[in-house]
Amino acid sequence: MIKVTMGTTVKRVSDVFGADTTLRSALDQHGIDYTSGTMHLDGSPLDADDLDRTFADHGIIDKCFLLNVVKADNAA
Repeated sequence: MIKVTMGTTVKRVSDVFGADTTLRSALDQHGIDYTSGTMHLDGSPLDADDLDRTFADHGIIDKCFLLNVVKADNAA
């Protein structure tokens, strides 16, 4: 089982998933929007099709962070 901390800058949750769970299904189970920014797995950016790969496909065996990071320009 893999402990996954996932979310956005304003909402984070932790849950445990099997290694054969896809990243997209884990995010969907907790209602986390993965369309508004760049998804990162342990700090590395993901492509859209990476979400349909399993945790095992990504080499995750113990724990990880799966976060959506929105880049916003600050007004000057």
